Amino acid sequence: MLDLGWSEVFADQITADDKGLIPYRIAEVHRARLSVISDTGLLRLTLPPRANTAEYAVGDWVLVAPDTQLLHRRLGRKTVLQRHVERQHMQQLAAANVDTLFIVTSCNADFNPARLERYLVMANEAGTTPVIVLTKADTVSDAETYAREAAALQRDLPVVTLNARSDEAATALAPWCLKGQTVALVGSSGVGKSTLVNTLAGTGQSPQQTGGIREHDAKGRHTTTARSLHAMSGGGWIIDTPGMRNLHVGDVAYGIDTLFAEITELAPLCKFSDCSHAHEPGCAVRAAVASGALDEERVARWRKLLEENVSNTPVQTGPRGNRTFQRKNR
Repeated sequence: MLDLGWSEVFADQITADDKGLIPYRIAEVHRARLSVISDTGLLRLTLPPRANTAEYAVGDWVLVAPDTQLLHRRLGRKTVLQRHVERQHMQQLAAANVDTLFIVTSCNADFNPARLERYLVMANEAGTTPVIVLTKADTVSDAETYAREAAALQRDLPVVTLNARSDEAATALAPWCLKGQTVALVGSSGVGKSTLVNTLAGTGQSPQQTGGIREHDAKGRHTTTARSLHAMSGGGWIIDTPGMRNLHVGDVAYGIDTLFAEITELAPLCKFSDCSHAHEPGCAVRAAVASGALDEERVARWRKLLEENVSNTPVQTGPRGNRTFQRKNR
């Protein structure tokens, strides 16, 4: 089980009541069924009455009765990747117990700093290690320009440029793909996520279908339609996810603060504690922009994410014992 990512985090949750149950890792989540990895391949679980598969994520560890394959309970997660769903109070699960998040984009019109920042917020909030992976580096002459711009988005952010189809891609990403490690891929359709999964799997067979992109706008087709867990040749595990056209933020204050650390650290120096950093005198953030120490466009993106996060984060109100939730005002 160690090769599957099992650790003390999960072992410590096993109690005497769980005697006879076997831990399995979820490999596929569908509307009405869950599949786990077993010694003989994929095993379909028997779900208890009123089970909701939306409460489970690829990468979860669950305890199962070996004779009936009945799911008993899910173990607490080490990390969880999730995103805010517009006009809904709940978060949508993307993957669980992920050590590293490969944020995949390509060296073409798909490269979008504002969208990359949203993925970085997701990774920061989840507690995973983010890595920017720039694909199609072999198709441009200025891949390092893209790499420098990506690296500037967050402190100490690893950035890797590669050709997703080449053998060198697996070598470049090997430090994060060791035995027992789990990585997940996020990014737009057409940037090479499925191709990268196939390269890292290194089995000679393609676990994921791949597709092309429209050359005029670098938009791709959805070739991955569901999240799934695949073994990598280096001994780790990889979770591919469908391309995300829109990525809204909500309840991710820590993720935003980590992403914009250079701005977050200036905010307490403002003259007013409730400074909006838009027009108040004595604003340390505006002063840094005026001096050239901060990029004005990056500050604008920071402010936009803050406002969106406030709008989408429920606040607890009402007397004890009769609690309700309402959204904060902008």
